[in-house]
Amino acid sequence: MRTSRRLFLSGASALAAAMVAGSARAQDVIDDILKSANRGNWDDQFDARVSEGGKVASTLPIFSPQTLAFTEQAVSQYQGIAGQGGWQSVPDSKKLQLGVDDPDVVPLRKRLMVSGDLSQNAGLSTAFDSYVDSALKRFQARHGLPNDGTTGKYTYAAMNISAQVRLGQLQTNVQRLREKAGTLGNRYVLVDIPAAEVEAVENDRVVARHTAIVGKIDRQTPIVNSKINEIIVNPYWNAPVSIVRKDIIPLMRKDPNYLKDSHIRLFAPNGSEVDPMTVDWTTDDAAKYRFRQDPGSNNAMASVKINFPSPDGVYMHDTPQQSLFGKLMRFDSSGCVRVQNVRDLVTWILRDTPGWDRQHFEAAIKTGENTPIQVVNPVPVHFLYLSAWSTGPGVVQFRDDIYGLDGASELKISSAL
Repeated sequence: MRTSRRLFLSGASALAAAMVAGSARAQDVIDDILKSANRGNWDDQFDARVSEGGKVASTLPIFSPQTLAFTEQAVSQYQGIAGQGGWQSVPDSKKLQLGVDDPDVVPLRKRLMVSGDLSQNAGLSTAFDSYVDSALKRFQARHGLPNDGTTGKYTYAAMNISAQVRLGQLQTNVQRLREKAGTLGNRYVLVDIPAAEVEAVENDRVVARHTAIVGKIDRQTPIVNSKINEIIVNPYWNAPVSIVRKDIIPLMRKDPNYLKDSHIRLFAPNGSEVDPMTVDWTTDDAAKYRFRQDPGSNNAMASVKINFPSPDGVYMHDTPQQSLFGKLMRFDSSGCVRVQNVRDLVTWILRDTPGWDRQHFEAAIKTGENTPIQVVNPVPVHFLYLSAWSTGPGVVQFRDDIYGLDGASELKISSAL
């Protein structure tokens, strides 16, 4: 029997109304239409039946009022999930991926259905098909994991955190959002520490995102609320005392040529240069000196440093170790923030600074000369801690609680694996 025009239009009207009311009701209407005895032979219904939730990618700033509203909806969603028993753990001993046929695919499907990554209509087959592949990639993207469609140890660890614990994580982070959402200004730079990501925000929209490297667990990146007032091209690097004690002095004990090979010079408190060979490296006395690395390709900050007032002495910068941006867990710095494609960010920061377009900026780098630039219209910068948020109906993001501020040990995934 063919579907009547009246039935179709009435279903479409109901769907439109349901979408206004909420995505869960909209899915109910879709299901009702697809299950209708009068729907006709719609063999191409797979997109409606198997796709679930909204797109993960978004230009919505994570500290926007809209994100707060969506996160509050996510709290309600997860209260419902937890109230119905949550989800069952997925066996984590096998590597599951597209093309595999295995009984463990069934609990994987169930888990992805409960969190809204896979539609109930996808069924409980043992086959890891394209629907499961898409759903798993969506789950991975929501958790800041490589969306490769393969169940590795980090994917299993994120998947097997209980719904109740995830609810608590959302409730903790919605409070952080309530304190800051909508207060950061019209144009600003945000570093989200757990996500190890930088947002350049303008007019309530993310105009650029940058992968970042933030502080180690024992050298944490602090909360910052400041303004970027200076860019230094080809910066000198003055090693913090903590790095001198923990890193440089032990390296000098192993290799007396380390400072020379790294183009690091020593200066006494009176400003005079000190010969490293005259220093007793068996003690920590060298910590009283200033360790300054010359500009160059081996400089710890590489081509550029982004400065702003900070009681903790932190800043943002380039790095010669570009391969670190490819790591899954990017918590490797001593508190400062390394930024991938930092020259793009600096160009955006210097937009209102006369004489410093991208061409002149690149030319200054090539000179190798240390060049400070005062930023016209200093740009607000915020280092904040948010490990759970939502940027749309059913698009709930979670990140590793790297510094253990969310109150549940299982949320520190990188520490547990």
